[in-house]
Parts: sequence; structure tokens; C-alpha cells
Amino acid sequence: MLGWFLQKRKMGKDEVPLITRRTTRSSSATAISTKNNVVESTTSTNICSPSPIDLLYGGEPIDLDVLLSNFPGRHPQIRELLQILGPLNAPMLPVFVYGGPSTGKTGILLQLFRHLNRPFVYSSCRTCYSPRILFESVLNQLSYHQKNSTNGYSSVKRCEKPSDFVNFLREALVGIVKSLKENRRKSKSSKKLERSIDGNMVYLIFDKLELVKDWDKSSTILPLLFNLDSMLNIPEVGLIFISSTPPDTFYSSMGYIEPIPLYFPTYNEDDLRQILVRNQANPKLYSSFLDVVLRPFCRITRRLDELSAVFSPLFIEYCKPLNDLAIVPNEDLKRKLFSNLQPHISLFLNETFRVLSQSSLGAERTKDGEPRGSKSKVGTCEDSDELDFHMSTSAKYLLISAFLASRNPATLDASFFDSRGGSADGRKRRRKPSEMAKGQKEAEEQELLSKGPGSFPLERLLAIFQCITSVAEDSLGEEVQEEDSLEVEGQNNPLMSDVLLQLSTLCNANFIVKGGTCPLEGSTRYRSVVSEDLALKVAKSVKFPLAKYVYRR
Repeated sequence: MLGWFLQKRKMGKDEVPLITRRTTRSSSATAISTKNNVVESTTSTNICSPSPIDLLYGGEPIDLDVLLSNFPGRHPQIRELLQILGPLNAPMLPVFVYGGPSTGKTGILLQLFRHLNRPFVYSSCRTCYSPRILFESVLNQLSYHQKNSTNGYSSVKRCEKPSDFVNFLREALVGIVKSLKENRRKSKSSKKLERSIDGNMVYLIFDKLELVKDWDKSSTILPLLFNLDSMLNIPEVGLIFISSTPPDTFYSSMGYIEPIPLYFPTYNEDDLRQILVRNQANPKLYSSFLDVVLRPFCRITRRLDELSAVFSPLFIEYCKPLNDLAIVPNEDLKRKLFSNLQPHISLFLNETFRVLSQSSLGAERTKDGEPRGSKSKVGTCEDSDELDFHMSTSAKYLLISAFLASRNPATLDASFFDSRGGSADGRKRRRKPSEMAKGQKEAEEQELLSKGPGSFPLERLLAIFQCITSVAEDSLGEEVQEEDSLEVEGQNNPLMSDVLLQLSTLCNANFIVKGGTCPLEGSTRYRSVVSEDLALKVAKSVKFPLAKYVYRR
């Protein structure tokens, strides 16, 4: 839960500070120490009365340029969020923000509301780990109530039933909206003495929504949350859901208005470099450090929290030979610093992320007697085309098929593959579509691509798998025929054997994840979670031209 940010004021030696309700959540009942260290409770005249201002975030509002500069690589998502939230007092549909861990979803939303100067209620399903705690957390914030020793750490209302929560929530929100409208009229007629709120909207933010699926009553709570917008029917209330899993994993048989999806992709290397260099005392020195470590570690993880944790001790080792940390390193100094850091890189790669086992480091060595990957890979930062794990040929083609099914819009399957499984690049179109139809199709395809990796049914996965294995039949030649494990009597294509077994294996290895069951289709949907770099490596290992079949904007 978000804490209080108390405004600091200059005080004299014997002055008592004023307690202000300046920021986000609930009141501050802080005790004040006097000159003789006697604890005195603050009087009611020194405490600001509860108001919707308590639902604002942070200090003064920030400019849009500051917001964009604080989050490199997230400018498209910020601008799209601004467009979804709309202008002042504009009603909005529910929003579903999703993406991998440590991709900036929560931080950007909080700072965005600080920029917009609009009130909101934030509840995380990690700290609110049961329906009752979640319900009471929302109601406490809307009632400006803080648990403390005075009230016996109790909530403003005990709420366990979803029906009671909806009634209490509607009552609290109507009061908040009424207060916002009254304060708006007063601020126009009187001189502003404190921070005011822009507009009459109030927003409910539910973070870590994927954790609700593990609750005992998840089948009841999830439909309740997704139906809140229609049940409340208050135009001044907006709903925002944040999750690390895509929206199709929350499919339910109970109908509700589908939220607007907004995908936060994983940071690329350039974005990570900009983020990590920010707020460094010597950006040029840290940039030279990233030249050495960023690429090899990005092959393993691109989570900002994990990279920050491992780079902190590595940077200390990198700077040990330096007497002056403000120095700008030249090429000779960079080589010296790298030589000092090189032994530690392989150690962190192995122990922190479990990339290579100790036995493989000792057994697999180069001709010069050095461990494979210690100098030639890490030092030169060259990309390796070899896979660090074993995978059968059919599993590789199935992984490529899943990547294409998630990456490409389904409407493009016919243009990439013909009925015999080959590429459709050489075929002539029977008729040329109109410019309007072509533009509309491209707009729909780009809209699907902007939502991130899509889900797909099993039938589409098998169709793509059969197409690309037919393309590869001629190139595989004797290599495929020699793999007895892939041959099944009575089948024309040896790679089609045990596909469901291979799919189960890929799901267990988290290369492919299962989504929810779509009520319209009645079948389980899947989603590929592998990066494009890994997919290209897998494709190169079987000599499949993956780049020809990937849709680009």
C-alpha cells in the first residue's frame, strides 16, 4: 500500500510542526516530540480535515515532458494511456494493463495520475490477499480511514460479502463525486490556498490481478471486479486492472464489458541502457561498464529489478582499480577495467541466474584451456547462435509455430502459407483488393500487433506446424529420417508425431503458457512467451527462414 508523503516545513527551535494531509491514502496521526522529548498528541487544529485531496498521489503535479523523460522506452504506452483516460471529466471504459514483471506498469500509472492531478484508489492483490481485505482496503481509502491504535486497527466497515461491497462502494463513491463537485465550485469562487483536484472523476486501480486466480473464491471475485463498471453505473468512476498475465487468461462464462487491453512489452537493450544510466554520478563510466555486461545478461533476463540487483555489486568490482570515480575512461583504461571484471562476470552468470552448471563450465573448454564463454563470449559481447539446452526437432518446429501464431495476426496466415504448406510469396493473387480494403486490413493487423503476443487455439497451432514442417521436409533430408523417435508408421510427415506430447513438454518448460477457455470457441488457448531472439536461434538450428514469416509493421 502506498504510504504518506509528509510536507516538510521550516521550523524554529521551539516551534511545533503542522501535520498536513498532503498526499495519497489515509490520515497521519504522527506524534510530535517537544524540546524535552515529551510526546504530545497533535490537536485537531493542526490536522487538515479529510478530503478528496488525500486520494492524490505525490507532491505537486509534474509536466508531461518530465513524465516521459522518467520512463524511457514507454512513450507509446504513456500517450495511449492519456488517450484512454481522456480529457477532464470524460467517462471511460475499463482498462486492462498487462505485461511481464518489472516493465513499468504500476510506476507509470501512479506518475501519470500525478501528472493529471486526479484522485484514485490503489489496491494490490498481493498485500490484499483475500476478498475481505481487498474490499475493506478500497472502502477505507474512500472513507479516508487509517487503521491505528486509536480505532483498534479496525476497518471503517466490516465487509465480507460481494453484495455488501457493491452497496458500500456505491455509497462511498457517490459521496466522493459529490465532494469533488462541491470543491470544484468553491475553488472557482475563492482563491486557491492549497492543491486542488482537476475534474470530478475518481479511479479504482486493482494491481496484481493474476493473484486473484489462486484465491478460494476466485470464480466469484473475478466476475465481480470485471462487472463493477456496469453494476455501479457511475460515469465519474473509472476502473483500471494491472496484471502480469494477458486478459484472455481471465475468460469467464459470465458476460461483462471487455476492458481495453494495453500491453507493456519487455524492455530492449537500448531502453535498459537509458534507464540504468539515469541518476548515475558518472554516466560515462557506467556506460562503459554496461558495454561489457549488458548484452550477456540480457540473453538471460531483461527484468529491470534483476539486472539492477546483479549490476550493483558488479559495478563495485569494475571500479576497484580506480582512485577517482569521476574519471572519464579512455580505451586503455576500459581494457584494464574489463580485465579486472571478467572473472566475476561468469561467476554471476552461473550462480545468480543458473545459466550453466559448474560441471559444464569445467568440462566444456576452448582450445586455449579457458572456460567456454568466459572471454570469447562475454568479453567481445558477440551473439551466440547455439542453444544452451537440448530440444528435439519436432519440439523446435512446434516452438516456432507457437511463436508465429502469437506474433502474427490470424488474418495473415493465408498470405504467409498456401494450402500445401509452402510460402505464398511466389503465388499470384487472383484479384487485387481495393485500396480501402487493404488499408482497413493493415489497420486491423497493426492494432492486433500493438496488443502484444496474442493467444491462439490448438487448431491454428497445428495448422501452422504442418505448414512449416512441409516447407522443411526437403531441407531436412536424411537428418530427419535418421531420427527414429520422430518416425511413426503410417504418417507421411515424420515431424507430426507426438505433437500433443511435445506441446505438453513446452508448456511445462514455460515456453508456451495456457490461457483461459474462450466461451465462444470452447477450447483452450495458448500463448508463446519466448523472445524473438530465442525463436531466431531455434529456427537457425533447424535452418528454417523464420524472418520471412514474421509480420513487421
